[in-house]
Amino acid sequence: MPRTVLVLTEQLDPTADLVVTALHERGAEVFRVDTAAFPLSLTVTASLGDSWHTELRSPSRSVRLEDVCGAYYRRPSSFVFPPMSAADRQWSELEARVGLGGLLATVPNWLNHPSRIGYAEYKPVQLATAASAGLAVPRTLITNDPDAAGRFAHEIGPIVYKPFSSPAEQDGRTAFVYTSPVSAAELSDEAIRLTTHLFQEHLEKAYEVRLTVVDDQFFAASLTARSAAGRIDWRSDYDAIEYAVATVPPAVREALCRMLQTLGLRFAAVDFAVTPSGDWYFLDLNPNGQWAWIEHETGLPICAAIASALMGPALTG
Repeated sequence: MPRTVLVLTEQLDPTADLVVTALHERGAEVFRVDTAAFPLSLTVTASLGDSWHTELRSPSRSVRLEDVCGAYYRRPSSFVFPPMSAADRQWSELEARVGLGGLLATVPNWLNHPSRIGYAEYKPVQLATAASAGLAVPRTLITNDPDAAGRFAHEIGPIVYKPFSSPAEQDGRTAFVYTSPVSAAELSDEAIRLTTHLFQEHLEKAYEVRLTVVDDQFFAASLTARSAAGRIDWRSDYDAIEYAVATVPPAVREALCRMLQTLGLRFAAVDFAVTPSGDWYFLDLNPNGQWAWIEHETGLPICAAIASALMGPALTG
């Protein structure tokens, strides 16, 4: 039976390194590659009979996709092409994405499938799916109308702004946009009309929870902020965070399982806010989120769970 795991990620990825090591310890072969290697140093050849017979070949190794038992989509880079016109580059990139991407899509046992990742990254989809699944969700407004934003704040009280995507590139550097409170003056800014904005009610938090899910395994860590900035968005002040292993209430677990099933996800990094009264509010889901630092801080065996999931139920042990 196939025991090769395909790992798609950028060249320098310490988190993927942990998974590769765990896979080797379980006796799996690993074919790790960055899509940036295509087409200059990665070659694909596929022939169709009763099914596709596909080979990926790098300068040092090759793998048949029919021998792959699982695939880990981590952080692959964009294709890199030789110098060509903008029109040729656009066409070549589309052909590579549909052609090579279509062949990779035939691999079984993705964690997660790239198409599922793309869909689940839409925050409006996340929030609606969470609410439908039975999770508590902060009251939310998406708009490019400053008047609507002002009415929303007037109706529910203090609100925060959250970006739809992060990080962004600014002056050649990575710029993170964190959750931040917004004032009445900021809500009257006409620049709001220039793009969509996400506003939510401000929640009083006792702590937050980063919940990492791998199939039916839940790894929950509480994050208690000891600074004002960290209480708004813990990502803005990692040094002020205290970590502990947390227990997920059964109702939250059941609702989240329904949500992940609807989204077709086997892996997710999910953020919750827990109020002083103990209520859990869904904040965000990352279908390809970071987890290594949580394992480092808490000892939760997330890496082992990912490696076992990639090898498939019949191949683990």
